[in-house]
Amino acid sequence: MDTTVDLLAFGPHPDDIEIGVGGTIAKQVRQGCTVGLCDLTRGELGTNGTVEIRVAEARVGADVLGAAWRENLEWPDGEIGGANQVKSAVEFVRRCRPATVLLPYWADRHPDHVASSQVLTSALFKSSLRKYEASGDVWRPDWVCYYFINDAVSPSFVVDVTDCYDTKRRALDCHRSQFMPEEGGAAPTRLTTPRFRQMIESRDAGFGADVGVAFAEGFVVREPIVRSGVMK
Repeated sequence: MDTTVDLLAFGPHPDDIEIGVGGTIAKQVRQGCTVGLCDLTRGELGTNGTVEIRVAEARVGADVLGAAWRENLEWPDGEIGGANQVKSAVEFVRRCRPATVLLPYWADRHPDHVASSQVLTSALFKSSLRKYEASGDVWRPDWVCYYFINDAVSPSFVVDVTDCYDTKRRALDCHRSQFMPEEGGAAPTRLTTPRFRQMIESRDAGFGADVGVAFAEGFVVREPIVRSGVMK
């Protein structure tokens, strides 16, 4: 399978990409981009849902968003970090050769989200180093953008996802074990309450209101954004 993509999005757990950038991914696919999704873990420490269920849900979510493929690196949930995982991510990026990479924002209430941001940031830097020992030809993406999962700050820019927001909702609906568990013994969590989905939509609506649209997803970049001038 050819894994080369225009856009590569990483998520710590099988539902994080949909939460943070489901609308943006759907929009880029509509615009003709080839998009790949990579979950770092199978979410095995999650309160609800088995590994098999979560992987299956993620696969359907990717189909809804229109991604070319979705892979899982199967890192241990709750134990993200370490040199071996950096190398694993470097080799994955070198294989996919994306122009743009989306990563979780580095400040978040969930330790896995923070750790994944750190590991992936290191991997993207080392992916371009000729003397870093890992398989694949060196690769430096054109742009690295950080997206929000739980916590958010003032973004560097936002993407208007109004026209794709129903697609984001449908992709989130695919993760029923997390947001609408039905199996016997399912336990109530922060994710199973209507307030969690409301939080996602309120954040996206807030970013949208800032720029005069219904819904937008926010991103942070570390380097200045270059414009040709100060006129719109």
